Amino acid sequence: MLAERVNSDYSQLLSKLEMVPFKQRFPWVGGDLQTLRDTFHSDKLPLDTGEKIEIVVPKNSNGRVSSGKLLALLDLPKKNSKLLGLVLMLHGLGGSSKRSGLRRMGLLLQRNGFAVLRLNLRGAGPSRHLASGTYAANCTSDIFPVLLTARELCKQIAPLFSSKAIEVPLLGAGISLGGTILMNACLDLKKSFTDGKSPLDGLICTSSPLDLAECSKSIEKPRNRIYQYWLLKRLVFQTFSDPFGVINEERKALLGENSSKKSISSIRDFDEAITAPRWGYLDVDDYYSLASPLNSLLEDCSSMPPTFVLQSKDDPWVPSDSAIKLKKEIAYSKNSLIDILLTTHGGHNGFHGINGCWGDQVVLNWFRQLVQRLE
Repeated sequence: MLAERVNSDYSQLLSKLEMVPFKQRFPWVGGDLQTLRDTFHSDKLPLDTGEKIEIVVPKNSNGRVSSGKLLALLDLPKKNSKLLGLVLMLHGLGGSSKRSGLRRMGLLLQRNGFAVLRLNLRGAGPSRHLASGTYAANCTSDIFPVLLTARELCKQIAPLFSSKAIEVPLLGAGISLGGTILMNACLDLKKSFTDGKSPLDGLICTSSPLDLAECSKSIEKPRNRIYQYWLLKRLVFQTFSDPFGVINEERKALLGENSSKKSISSIRDFDEAITAPRWGYLDVDDYYSLASPLNSLLEDCSSMPPTFVLQSKDDPWVPSDSAIKLKKEIAYSKNSLIDILLTTHGGHNGFHGINGCWGDQVVLNWFRQLVQRLE
């Protein structure tokens, strides 16, 4: 009975989106190759001409994160386009605004009438020299000024595309951990906006962790040791390249020179030594518990804007269990604005189909339809 209901929901969502079911494209068959496709294959993308925008972010009073700036890049559609909205895009763990998958999705949105603001989180890519520290799954103190800036940009760019006084929606697109960060922002910040609205008018999350502890266990499986090594190497490099330096306690932990003489060998170790204390959590378990949006969503998702979650069941990084659990729960909620699309295949932020990236097309179609409903 449950399987029939899930299949029915899947078909209904695809029908609404005017999408055909996802089919893997050879040779990218299976969760791992879907995940790694953008690493092995470089798409021919145009020169990055995004306008640089620096956004001031405050000190985190509970942790070790100081004030600084984040760098975002603004991409506008063609002047003769109808501006449909501004999409704030967030990358995942170890990523940046330069990642090919994020840029490819952004370019598709840009070609279809959306302005795109690609944010580099604290310490990521081009933002590395502008702020000390690194980001976390719940770095709302950094995201709040970004959302305020993005709202102002909505007002500033609208006259460039229409002589009428129009207000374009602010939308969010989070890839992997970027989606988790935007979910947490919506859960935390609704009360901070004077109009009482959600910080975003719509949000789509692709392969985003809902339960950090669950993801930590998954990435530590023996089959995933290469993934973990790659991610950890990027995180350690990002930390050591901080021009503002790292404190002695962190340096010893990263080099295995602390009292335990244990070197950091997992994402959990890194979060225990670096992420949790930097952002004011008691320990890694406290961080994973409080920064995971799943429990908050299960308790009350009324503060969420219209939200679409895309998750594959063969994702080697982010288990689909949490998305399935949330899908079952919201099925009985009359006021939930969350849709969850579960696919059998697609890997982690893969969804590379026979006609290009199927996942990117899902994002575009959902945003288009949302904007029509908001008008």
